[in-house]
Amino acid sequence: MLKTFKAFLQDGRLEWIGDRPDLGNERLQVYVTVLENDTDPILKTRGQRMSEVLEHLATAQGLEGIDPVQWQQEIRRDRSLPGR
Repeated sequence: MLKTFKAFLQDGRLEWIGDRPDLGNERLQVYVTVLENDTDPILKTRGQRMSEVLEHLATAQGLEGIDPVQWQQEIRRDRSLPGR
């Protein structure tokens, strides 16, 4: 199983964060993926858009005519099982 270790890269050297691999003095080939600090602009606005949609749903009162107890009873009603 492959293990992942976190590190900072500065001046060509890795500074381990938290757990570090037990490498001894051996030379090891590694692959480093540089993560971008800037996120996708769409992801930045996702929370704001979700908030707007939820506010719209709250003001629309679309669930006003539903009795939650009756709904739960209908959902939990016993159903015939296939093949029994």
